[in-house]
Amino acid sequence: MKQIAIIGPTASGKTNLAFEIAVRTNSVILSLDSLSVYKQIDIASAKPSHVQLNEILHFGINEVFADEKFDVISFFGVYKKAKNYAEQNNKNLIICGGSGFYLKSLIDGISPNVNASEDDIVWVKQMLGCLPKSYELLQKIDPTYSEKIYANDKYRIEKALLIYKSSNLSPSEFFAQNPKVPMIDDLPIFDVFWPKDDLRARINERTKKMFDEGLVDEVKFLISKYGKNQVPFGSIGIKEVIDFLDEKISLQECKELVEMHTAQLAKKQRTFNNGQFKNKISDSLQILEKEIFKIF
Repeated sequence: MKQIAIIGPTASGKTNLAFEIAVRTNSVILSLDSLSVYKQIDIASAKPSHVQLNEILHFGINEVFADEKFDVISFFGVYKKAKNYAEQNNKNLIICGGSGFYLKSLIDGISPNVNASEDDIVWVKQMLGCLPKSYELLQKIDPTYSEKIYANDKYRIEKALLIYKSSNLSPSEFFAQNPKVPMIDDLPIFDVFWPKDDLRARINERTKKMFDEGLVDEVKFLISKYGKNQVPFGSIGIKEVIDFLDEKISLQECKELVEMHTAQLAKKQRTFNNGQFKNKISDSLQILEKEIFKIF
């Protein structure tokens, strides 16, 4: 079994590239998209088409409902399932999507979670009510670790304080005693590149297609079934439509915001990928296709 990863900013065409390669290389696909894991969120997540999903087995798509939890640990479980299937059925595995954090976690591994009590969780939540004070406390507990994160990094501050409260260890001590274990080695990574203006045009085109295909009706259905406060409903394409349905913005403003926020996301994805994946090959779809087939 061979494994590769195809990454790139949103709307770059990586999904179709992965599908075309999978068809010709006896491969299955593991999605790296953090929104496609949710059932019934189809248009907003720009999932592969029904034809693609029927022709090539995809993992990491339609795994949970919108009111269910899915995190990096859940993703690890899906990766193991995809890898085992590929190995047992003499298939290759293509890992594809825009959630670089999931891919980075696969390559680097993650430290185990602490066994936090309900009291520990409540204490940390209360501390986070004032983020500056929480960061100051972290600086006292672990000056070395606190220098590695920003004062407004709520996610890492929360994790660090939960480690401290639950284990009586500083984050640095805990990570030293519980080192990360990589789940994958020597993974070829291919990064789809588009010039900025060309990518923006593709984003605008995809946004129009999403609305034409019924994005507003999809969001109406989702909030009627689950309410407005589910985690995935803060995603681009859903949160703007909710504001439109709440009559906070017009439909035209909604479309423009989706375009703008998607372009901002694409920039963040490009920055993350460039900073985290040093040995990747970055080029156009056509060039990457040729390079990928050299591996298979």
